[in-house]
Amino acid sequence: MTGALVCGHHSPMRIRLVVPLLAVLAIFAAGCDWPNISPPGGGTVRYRDPVFNAVTVTSNLTYGSAVNLEGQTITLQLDMYQPTGDTVTARPAIVWVHGGSFCCGDKTSSELVDEATTFSKEGYLNVSINYRLESPGCSGNFSNCVAAIGEAAADAQTAVRFLRTNATRYRIDPNRIAIGGSSAGAITALNVGYSTSQDPSAGVRAAVSLSGAHLGVGTVSPGDAPALDFHCTTDPLVSYSAAVSTINAAKAQGLDAFLESWNETCHVPYAEHRQQILDQTRNFLWWEMDLAGAAT
Repeated sequence: MTGALVCGHHSPMRIRLVVPLLAVLAIFAAGCDWPNISPPGGGTVRYRDPVFNAVTVTSNLTYGSAVNLEGQTITLQLDMYQPTGDTVTARPAIVWVHGGSFCCGDKTSSELVDEATTFSKEGYLNVSINYRLESPGCSGNFSNCVAAIGEAAADAQTAVRFLRTNATRYRIDPNRIAIGGSSAGAITALNVGYSTSQDPSAGVRAAVSLSGAHLGVGTVSPGDAPALDFHCTTDPLVSYSAAVSTINAAKAQGLDAFLESWNETCHVPYAEHRQQILDQTRNFLWWEMDLAGAAT
């Protein structure tokens, strides 16, 4: 059966499915809860399964520059992760953004390295970015917190544009770019996702947030990206209520928006919930980015 499946609060991108009728019926029964619906297919399936054994990492590629609040020009760099030996010429890509209260942190954050490596083995191209950091950022007296959030979002958008502009060089599908992050990086990912309708040149097909919320940049609009947020119900740094408000605002605009909650006191519990995060992110990206139709 071939057709277009749209249900619940859906993204503007219609999802084309080429799956058996029973699989379609199962999806309808699940209510289009994309993070909990595994991609179909027998055997080994690219973008669902680890089809590569090794990953090639290229560190410190410059993707742009920007002036910080002190008037200094900052060189923006990223690390690129690619499946070793891959020959596909149009691969989906993910931009990963680290946490650190917008004052601190680095693109080599352990959970981002693990995510970028995992998804590269499944056939994606991944990048982990550095961005402008400010002191105190969103710590201490919060004196420049909002400005630092804005800078991070702008730099992440620059990274998305860099991938899109260099799609041929790096063998990227420019229509299948996602973004994800943790804490401050999760806030940044959502801010980019929820700016897609305002700036399609830096738009993404999906956003993944670990302990984040939509804060400091713009408003959610129709045509923005679908999002998946993982959050602890008692988060000491980014409140659960902010995450709930984000999801509700997105659903009100007709967007796919999913909140996976842990009834715990925690912030960025990646090690504790690694497999769930990886599995549900894989499922979410498969459906929202229409990876059944991606190059293999």
